[in-house]
Amino acid sequence: MSQPTLAETKSTFTPIISQTHTSNDSQDVFTPAKHLAFEEMPKVHTMKELGFSETTGVSPIAVSEPFKLFTEEAVMRMRQEVLSPEVFKNCQYSSNLAHCYLRGFANKYAPFVYDVWKNPETLAIVSKIAGIDLVPEMDLEIAHINISVKTEEEKREELEAVAERANYEADEGIGGCPWEDDKPIVGWHTDSYPFVCVTMLSDCTEMVGGETALRTGNGDIMKVRGPQMGCAVVLQGRYIEHEALRALGTTERITMVTSLRPRDPLCRDDTVLTTVRPISNINDLYNQFAEYRLQMLEERIRLQLKEIHDLSAAGRRVPTKKLKRFFEEQEEFLAHMNREMVDDEDVVVGNIQQDHITPTSSGKSKKRRKLM
Repeated sequence: MSQPTLAETKSTFTPIISQTHTSNDSQDVFTPAKHLAFEEMPKVHTMKELGFSETTGVSPIAVSEPFKLFTEEAVMRMRQEVLSPEVFKNCQYSSNLAHCYLRGFANKYAPFVYDVWKNPETLAIVSKIAGIDLVPEMDLEIAHINISVKTEEEKREELEAVAERANYEADEGIGGCPWEDDKPIVGWHTDSYPFVCVTMLSDCTEMVGGETALRTGNGDIMKVRGPQMGCAVVLQGRYIEHEALRALGTTERITMVTSLRPRDPLCRDDTVLTTVRPISNINDLYNQFAEYRLQMLEERIRLQLKEIHDLSAAGRRVPTKKLKRFFEEQEEFLAHMNREMVDDEDVVVGNIQQDHITPTSSGKSKKRRKLM
């Protein structure tokens, strides 16, 4: 099949989004002191706490509780850019899992949003919570937007149904699967990228549900409550199976998902393109994926070359087994890139497979270590 194009993946409807109030100064630039609202570290849950090996993933931190990240002014400014006609016209996609995604717009149509996620202070906050120094995966994955909308009537009917069910279960003295669990927004899966920071751009005051369910290493289910407007959650989603539960009682639910990876080029990179290949401009996706991975490889080779040079100047040499192991790791690094860059004609447009397997479940566990 041909590569995903906007015409092929674009949704057949335009969501009705609540009007937002923004300042008259639409050119206001992102200013950390003015637009960041972070005050204190949220509670975090470790990989060990969730029943995973301490070496699973790239950080010991699994997930955070919701924390305030942006001021209301910043949220309104981001909504202004995200919901602009240019973004909907040029960057809207759909799939078998959702009717509306907005992707790949930040560096083209949303300078405020782009600056938010490129700013060192924003990244320092997210990195501190994640327990590892992070950078955006690539420009394409800055501020991926998920949109779900309903009418006021649908909202009212949902709340009435929830109340009716709750009253029935209370009268009968029973309790079953929570209402919002019946039809998750997205089924069990792992992300394509090591970490995500999920920010809420909607007013969730009356929302019921909307949690993220995590499958622990022991097979148990743990829920993390959904964030309120301007709040965020940090999740090491590449290594933890999770699903997004339905949110009831709200006319819109807009989440902004920025994917991140370790800044250190010596950290292993288990990035896959499974969940994003079918809903992306393949040219942009493959170019940016190849660029950052080759930059990592370049830096690794440069550091290895320096070690050889320094030891040679001292009359010594790198042990043969260590050098061969380095070569083998880089061979696998390139082979992985080659496997992920599926030929354009073989990409199934708009079809995201839901049977994702965590990296450690398909083979022996990899240790969380640097490559050198």
